[in-house]
Amino acid sequence: MKKAVTLLFACAFVINLFSQNTLSKSWVSDLGNGKYKNPIIHADYSDPDVCRVGDDYYMTASSFNAIPGLPILHSKDLVNWKLIGHGIQNLEPKDVFSKPQHGNGVWAPSIRYHNNEFYIYWGDPDFGIYMVKTKNPAGKWENPVMVKAGKGLIDPCPLWDDDGRAYVVHAYAGSRAGIKSILAVFEMNAEGTKAVSPSRTVYDGHEIDPTIEGAKFHKRNGEYYIFAPAGGVATGWQVVMKSKNIYGPYERKVVLSQGKTSINGPHQGAWVDTQEGENWFFHFQDKGAYGRIVHLQPMVWKDNGFPVIGIDKDGDGVGEPVLEYKKPKVTGNNPKQTPAESDEFSTSELGLQWQWHANPADWWSYSDVQRGILTLFSVPIPENYKNLWDVPNLLLQKFPAEKFTSTLKFKFIPDERFVGERAGLVVMGMDYAVLTIEKTKDGFVISQDECIGAEKGKGEVKNETITAKQSDVLFRVNVGADAICSFSYSLDGRKFTKIGKTFKAKEGKWIGAKVGVFCSRPISNNDGGRMEIDWFRID
Repeated sequence: MKKAVTLLFACAFVINLFSQNTLSKSWVSDLGNGKYKNPIIHADYSDPDVCRVGDDYYMTASSFNAIPGLPILHSKDLVNWKLIGHGIQNLEPKDVFSKPQHGNGVWAPSIRYHNNEFYIYWGDPDFGIYMVKTKNPAGKWENPVMVKAGKGLIDPCPLWDDDGRAYVVHAYAGSRAGIKSILAVFEMNAEGTKAVSPSRTVYDGHEIDPTIEGAKFHKRNGEYYIFAPAGGVATGWQVVMKSKNIYGPYERKVVLSQGKTSINGPHQGAWVDTQEGENWFFHFQDKGAYGRIVHLQPMVWKDNGFPVIGIDKDGDGVGEPVLEYKKPKVTGNNPKQTPAESDEFSTSELGLQWQWHANPADWWSYSDVQRGILTLFSVPIPENYKNLWDVPNLLLQKFPAEKFTSTLKFKFIPDERFVGERAGLVVMGMDYAVLTIEKTKDGFVISQDECIGAEKGKGEVKNETITAKQSDVLFRVNVGADAICSFSYSLDGRKFTKIGKTFKAKEGKWIGAKVGVFCSRPISNNDGGRMEIDWFRID
């Protein structure tokens, strides 16, 4: 017990070191009056899972092809969250993921605390079920371990039983396995590192729970519980099943659905209890270009052994999601906090909010702490280049709210030996738009371009270009309701001039749209230019 307490104090210290970023200017869920509003995180933390250790709560989420992956968030009250680290720094196999693999990679992870260690399991639909673990969730995680290889094995969640035996429940991706809408369980060794039995189907959802997936494993009052979403991402519902035998048969009940609310597809997430005896449930809502944003719902266990999630206004035993509710009862007076957004680039490492489009090379960025500058070196575009969809060195972060403004201050320093290098601001998705500065034979050109159908290989279209005598500029994108984006630039640091036309942001493959920066060159040679970023701010 003494070791566990020491570990928690150490984790809290490290978390505090990572918690110096400012409060979001675009979305804060804590209303400051004892209540909160949903979503608690208006950002694309898809398929969230949460575990509690003492009075600390830890969240992870799907990260797909983005790197670093497996975001780790921490909270003391379930409402206010800080991004404190990542579970993986590269995706395996490294050569495969050195190119953007849209929609592949990390699917629906589960985080658990067992034997004084944190474990995360996730499915890669093309390779199998992986696991990473650590004693310090804000620090370094061990290298991934392949627990069970196989195509189409997704959405795993472990359960260590009372007798020391360990199990994993998982789903199947129809696109790889040729089957979906079923859940299966396999046994693994006590260390949680290797499957020791075949997967055994425990639930067939084809008739009443199509596309059932994202299962979470629990044990309560001697019974086994599987929490699982069904019905599809945008239109589904939350199912809970229970059985006295780990392999079933399972009794099933719908416990949360959209009902008459505006919160579509409320499902796939985490049941967590508090030290004060309350129960809460995290789920996502698919909001198109904004991604799968995170909601928190009250949860109550009923005498029939099933919970109701949200509020059951009509008494039918199925809850509906809330948009505003009283905060959980927790220990202490916890300040408002939010995941990092703006970045002054004053530290030796990239801010935790940033993710690359693919496994990065070590040299792509350089943090000059003395000057407070992040340097992005230009990277050659891929062979047979069509658009930024296949460019790995996009440095991006999630949309943080429905309405926000991103402003970028930087200087572009191209290589003098050739033309065609460019750098700038990007709103990325299956469609994308950019505001760039490019070195041409006639000097610098600022251009606002868009690409409609990027994932289909379509090319960029120039909306408006202007010539510029300087390469130190400020670029801005304003994102408004319905993800409508407008671009502007400043050459004097004060006055901004609109350029181009409005652009409607579009989601990526299983993710929301992202905003960020890039620097590229059209040829592959032994060196190139760079962009020196002073700051990136979100308001």
